Amino acid sequence: MSNPGEVNNTPIADRAQLVDILARGCKPREQWRIGTEHEKFGFVLPGDKEGRKPYAAPAYAPHGIEAILTDLYADGSEWERLEDKGKLIGLKGRGAHKGESISLEPAGQFELSGAPLADLHGTKAEMAAHFTSLHAPSAAQGLGFAPLGFHPLATRDAMPIMPKSRYAIMRAYMPKVGSLGLDMMTRTCTVQVNLDFATEADMVRKMRVSLALQPLATALFANSPFVEGKPNGYLSNRARIWTDTDNQRSGMPACVFQDDFGFQAYVDWVLDVPMYFVLRGGEMIDVAGASFRDWLDGRGAGALAQLTPTLGDFEDHLTTVFPDVRLKQFLEMRGADAGTPEMMLAQSALWVGLLYSDAALTAAEALVREQPWSTYETLRADVPRHAMDAAFPGTLRKLAAHVVTIAEEGLRARGLGEEIYLAPLHEIAAGGPTQAEHWLGLYNGAWNRDVRPIFEAAAI
Repeated sequence: MSNPGEVNNTPIADRAQLVDILARGCKPREQWRIGTEHEKFGFVLPGDKEGRKPYAAPAYAPHGIEAILTDLYADGSEWERLEDKGKLIGLKGRGAHKGESISLEPAGQFELSGAPLADLHGTKAEMAAHFTSLHAPSAAQGLGFAPLGFHPLATRDAMPIMPKSRYAIMRAYMPKVGSLGLDMMTRTCTVQVNLDFATEADMVRKMRVSLALQPLATALFANSPFVEGKPNGYLSNRARIWTDTDNQRSGMPACVFQDDFGFQAYVDWVLDVPMYFVLRGGEMIDVAGASFRDWLDGRGAGALAQLTPTLGDFEDHLTTVFPDVRLKQFLEMRGADAGTPEMMLAQSALWVGLLYSDAALTAAEALVREQPWSTYETLRADVPRHAMDAAFPGTLRKLAAHVVTIAEEGLRARGLGEEIYLAPLHEIAAGGPTQAEHWLGLYNGAWNRDVRPIFEAAAI
């Protein structure tokens, strides 16, 4: 969402301005960077001096998320406070943390949006430094953090709510457009990598390859087999949640696979996704369900009838669409569950290897085109339950092995030694267990069908 101090109030005169917002993301190869974002659940440690239930999700305050943000902020030399109606809801990096930001998902899932970095070694160091920085502040509040795709224990009603205006609007709207949207908001965590493109044609190639292969990523990174303390038959329950959250703004937009796809086609798709809000004077106005296209064409209803659409409004609207690969001024890979640090780093490595080498991208394109787009749409529906055992022509593990090998070759061509970060994916493609299957093995064995040990086993 636009920072209130940086809102672009330029009125929209024609749609070419909207296309230009996306086109400004085009960068020469030497400026391509890697931005990794990852979320994790906070949990109450056993023996909490405040008497809170072990492994419960911590509230915003007291002795919760606000206190951790405050500790991280310290004297303000490394972080700038981000507030919503006087509440501390995030941090923007300064100094050594320039380019980073820390934000809160609706139930306090703690997210680091990493700085744009030149290589994956930098991503590894940034991730490790962030996790280390959380240890003392979280321990002081009797809390830990664990990156898992879906909260393994809590009910939806047991999850806290963070004081962010945007989320209040979404909570009211989500039940109108799907049965699982509130679960998406409160009980899921993901990891994504943000990558650049050189031209519109380069964006199209990368968008098609990565969108087609997101279901494979969902399978490889499946890490959410438990719901309210028990297995529920899915290996990525987070991915299942996305199948009935709000299908108008999520999934695999058909326009991506049409011959005329480009910036304009994506703008047209976004204009038809219902709105959530507009920002005026630092206040969010609830317009959930309204049509941006109608507003732009002078047919705005309700609060929109008195407002002129601006470029800042469209930039905010771009952040409220949730396809498996999202286009802004870069591409966001959104198909994976949060997981171990090694797996979250492997997620970034996979897409860097596939998309940042011309030879690798060409090979991945050829591989993807061996099947019609409908095959990948079908796969998306199947992988939440079956992960790597989902039905796919020639088996999904063979596809995985081929894709990971292409990514390895792409990373090796960069000459930076980054291919080592793909090791966990080679193991899974060769028949090893996914993270979800690893946890299920412990649940049915050493943990004696008690899911609670997962929190400390997965803690960062």
